[in-house]
Amino acid sequence: MEESILKVERLSHRYSVQWAVRDISLEISKNGIYGLLGSNGAGKSTMMNIICGVLKQTEGSVHIKGINMRENPVAAKRHIGFLPQQPPLQMDLTVEEYLEYCSFMRDVPSKEVNKAIDKALDRCGISHFRKRVIHNLSGGYQQRVGIAQAIIHEPAIVVLDEPTNGLDPNQIVEVRHLIKDIAQDRTVILSTHILPEVQATCEYIRMIEQGTLVFSGSVDEFDNYIVPSTVEVSLIARPPVEDLRSGIPGVLQVEELGGTRYRLHFADAQEALERVAEVSATRGWRLNELNMEKSSLDAIFAELSKK
Repeated sequence: MEESILKVERLSHRYSVQWAVRDISLEISKNGIYGLLGSNGAGKSTMMNIICGVLKQTEGSVHIKGINMRENPVAAKRHIGFLPQQPPLQMDLTVEEYLEYCSFMRDVPSKEVNKAIDKALDRCGISHFRKRVIHNLSGGYQQRVGIAQAIIHEPAIVVLDEPTNGLDPNQIVEVRHLIKDIAQDRTVILSTHILPEVQATCEYIRMIEQGTLVFSGSVDEFDNYIVPSTVEVSLIARPPVEDLRSGIPGVLQVEELGGTRYRLHFADAQEALERVAEVSATRGWRLNELNMEKSSLDAIFAELSKK
C-alpha cells in the first residue's frame, strides 16, 4: 500500500474554551498542489501550525511520511518546509547568508550546504541576487527568498500560507509558476481564502469552515459541487418568452439577455440541453448556441460555508 505523505486523524484543537479545529481527518498520498481553503477565522492557520509542528494539538494525530509529529517531531519536521504569511526573513543578511543560516537550522549536512543553496537559488530564480541584502529586495523577490528557505532541505511537503498576499499582479503570476514548478516532485499545501488563487494554482481542495472539514476533492469536483440549474441559449428566430416558458418541458423561468440570447432556469439542468435542442428543431427556432452555466466559485464557497 502506498505510504501517506500526510495523514491527519481526528484532529482537534481548542484555545481556552473555543474549538478552532474540530475532528478533522484527511490524507494525502500523492504529489500535487492542495488548496487549504476557508474564510478568515475558519481554522486554516491553526491546522497548518499543527501540521508543521509549531502547535501541539489538543486531540488527534498527525503523521508525516508515517512519522508521528507528537512522538517524534524532529524526524517529522525534516520532511516539512513552511512559509508563514509573514516570511521569517533576516532583513540585514544577504540572500546567501540567510539561506546558509536556514541550511544549518534544517540540519543540512555541512558538505551539502553550498549545493543546497545553489539549488534553492536556481529553483526560485534568485541566483543573481545571492549577494544582495534582503532588505533591498522587492516584495516579490523577498517572497521567493521565503520559498527558498522552505525548500532548502528538500522536504516532501511544502506548506505555504497566503504566498501571494500583498504582491502585485506580475509578481503573483511569477510566484504561481514557481509553486507549480516546486509541486512537480513534492506535495504543496497552499492556504488561502482567495478563490481565484485556488482555481489558478491548485489541483485539489480541502475546505475548512468553522473548524470542520466541509469539502475534500479535486478542483473539478469543487467546480461542479452545485448541480447547474441554468442554460444560456441563442435562438436566431427570437421566439417570445412565453413560448419558451410553455414550450420547453421543465423551464421555470426565462430571462432575456438581449439580441437572440436567453437564460433558461430549470429545476435540474442535466437534461435541459437535449430538451432545448429538440424543441428548437421542432419549432424552427434556429438554435445557434447552447451552454450549461456553471455555478460561480463564490456561490459554491457560500454554499459550503453553510455546512
